[in-house]
Amino acid sequence: MEQKIQFNRPDGEKTPAYYFQNWKKNSYGLILIQEWWGINSHMKSVAERLAAEGYAVLVPDLFRGKVTQDPNQANEWMSKLDFVQATKQDLQGAENFLHENDSKKVGVIGFCMGGALTIAAAAHVKGLNAAVCFYGIPPQQLADPTKLKIPIQFHFANIDEWCTPAAVNSLEAELKKTSLKFELYRYEAQHAFFNDTRPEVYDSKATELAWERSLGFLKKHL
Repeated sequence: MEQKIQFNRPDGEKTPAYYFQNWKKNSYGLILIQEWWGINSHMKSVAERLAAEGYAVLVPDLFRGKVTQDPNQANEWMSKLDFVQATKQDLQGAENFLHENDSKKVGVIGFCMGGALTIAAAAHVKGLNAAVCFYGIPPQQLADPTKLKIPIQFHFANIDEWCTPAAVNSLEAELKKTSLKFELYRYEAQHAFFNDTRPEVYDSKATELAWERSLGFLKKHL
């Protein structure tokens, strides 16, 4: 089910990626955007679960093969990542690939760093139909969530020093002033609560509820 591939970016460069399918042709595609650890076993397991739901799942390798368990190393790689290039080249190329390979509609889902990039993709990547963001908010200069045009669902933790409850409250207040179709959920859990390979933060109850909501949202809009 898992294939290691390369796809073309709009600028002609190539992006390495992992491609997950259950059938030869999937009518609906999903771009899965990694956390700052790289494409590790957890990201692959999420991709496999989404593929089992019938999606063609493409995971662009934004760190070009690098994976770590060291938060300092992960932070260094994230700090060096060109988010604009990642959005307008890697993620746009991913959307193009899925559409060219029989996906009638394409969504995007991402976690942590990938959550912030999910919002950036929803703002800048052409052809997307829906987005699901887990505990990530991009800098305003990268993407303004109030300018989004596609339906988006947000999942945030109430114990989070990055996407703080105050930041989430501010985001929700701004979104309510728009006509954007959005859903925003908060969980009594820690940042990265969905990551079952990190027992210090994993919360099974929050994860199950967020997963159920995500699948329902994607089914509705894709």
